Amino acid sequence: GKLETEQKYDADPDFTMPDLGGLGGSDVAAPPETQLLVARYYDTDDLRLAAARVTLRRRTGGTDAAWHLKLPVGGDTRREVHAPLDSGEDGVPPSLAGLVAAWTDGRPLRPVATLETTRTVWRITGPGGEVLAEVADDVVDGHRDALPGSPGRREVESADLTWREVEVELVSGSPAILVAAGQRLREAGARPSGSASKLSRVLAAPPAEG
Repeated sequence: GKLETEQKYDADPDFTMPDLGGLGGSDVAAPPETQLLVARYYDTDDLRLAAARVTLRRRTGGTDAAWHLKLPVGGDTRREVHAPLDSGEDGVPPSLAGLVAAWTDGRPLRPVATLETTRTVWRITGPGGEVLAEVADDVVDGHRDALPGSPGRREVESADLTWREVEVELVSGSPAILVAAGQRLREAGARPSGSASKLSRVLAAPPAEG
């Protein structure tokens, strides 16, 4: 798997993305690209993966539609492992289920939350056009999925949550580019995110009124 280093910022709905040109030594900012991503997150009924900061999702849309498993390494870095979309017929691909078996302890994995993200991606490029970092401006709509077979199904689904966040992810640049981009985002009114992940924000939401 590859290592992923990123920082997240919370932004108000009316936040305006600052000009990121010049940060990487290239004055040419590539035009942004908009993607619609739908992610279904899997965990045990008692959310053992979430407790261990492990994320398992099936994502469609965008450039990396696949099953994604993210394992904590330390700090802002996580190890990411992918599997093709069709490798899990009705459930989690066996290769990924095996990697999380230490946490699930034999408990079944099932969908726990669904997130739809409208993502606008800006690329920070270096003098030779190489991509140093990507900045994703995300408008997220998410809810918890109901527990299967529970009476009063509405009670365990959460109400829809909608929020906006900005993620800066290193591609080929040095960590200094994260600092520079983060400074510009904070000057524009974004603030370091209090949530570890999109999923953790949805899991913390109160249940919908039945």
